[in-house]
Amino acid sequence: MEEKKPTVLKNVLTVLISIAIAVVFLWVALRGLDIDKIKNSLQKANYLWVLFAGIFGVSAYVFRAVRWNLLLEPMGYKISNSNSLWSLSFGYLMNLTIPRSGEVARSTALYGVEKVPVDKSFGTIILERVVDLVCMGIFALLTLVFKYDTLLSFYKLATQQKPDDKKELNWFEQQLLKIGITDLEQFYFFLKISIGILIILALIYLFIYKKDKLIGFAKGVFEGLKSIFKLRQKGKFILLTAGIWICYFFASYLVCFSLPETSNFTPADGCFILVVGTLGMIIPASGGIGAFNLAMKFGFTALFISMGKDAIEGGELGLAYSFITLPLQILIMLVMGLISIPMLAKNRKI
Repeated sequence: MEEKKPTVLKNVLTVLISIAIAVVFLWVALRGLDIDKIKNSLQKANYLWVLFAGIFGVSAYVFRAVRWNLLLEPMGYKISNSNSLWSLSFGYLMNLTIPRSGEVARSTALYGVEKVPVDKSFGTIILERVVDLVCMGIFALLTLVFKYDTLLSFYKLATQQKPDDKKELNWFEQQLLKIGITDLEQFYFFLKISIGILIILALIYLFIYKKDKLIGFAKGVFEGLKSIFKLRQKGKFILLTAGIWICYFFASYLVCFSLPETSNFTPADGCFILVVGTLGMIIPASGGIGAFNLAMKFGFTALFISMGKDAIEGGELGLAYSFITLPLQILIMLVMGLISIPMLAKNRKI
């Protein structure tokens, strides 16, 4: 029992930190905007479009589950599509509790029903992330081509770059000044150096005390990564990958039609929203809450600026959009994840 205490404490701290991150980002997103206008936009929304978006969201789960089987097949594991789907759904559910824990939970769940070694299936999940990064890059490239002005506006907003105004100090920097730290550039420089040293020390510790376990795990992961070169159905893999990202696109783009003010958005605008939303979900906030909302606030503000429209209205509509899309994503994760628990228990192999 004593060995589990540090793990429990670590998990609790991780959850608390992710919740704190979500609260901070949500506060920043809501600051300075008219909440009543956001509520009014949500009341006027046509939620039939949201239902259509949800169908595409669930379809992405199915395509991803089938594609996972193709990556496991070269290693000699032929698993059922249903077990793949429920293991994947369970992993997403775990991400709602402890950010970034879903990958391990997904591999562990699959081991329970199909006895695929965790390290090997985890390697295929890493490979999936690499493939997804490439797909994300394609959408980013399309956005760069068709929405360059909007991307530039988004960058300036996200980095608080104002051509005519001096950059305002954030709350953390104001507190540093209060305790006597006036040279903020030097502070950030030494902070980066300190973080780098801590990372190096952590790597040295792992190499000295956990070397054998790390080497064994790395071999399994490497075997999983190699599976893409042994794919027997490369065409099917490409089609499923395209299907996943087409579903992601429509799951985000169709929600725009639910709001009267954004119903005229073009597919290029949809690409931009998908890219910005994905960037927001990368931040380890609980369920993407706060980070995704802030990303949409910046994204829609940038879109409205590029269209010659009111920036504040864009921010308000971005938040209204986020308060529709994010709950939809979380609802899908909860429903699919909760269904996965009894399904995995029923199919569990002893």
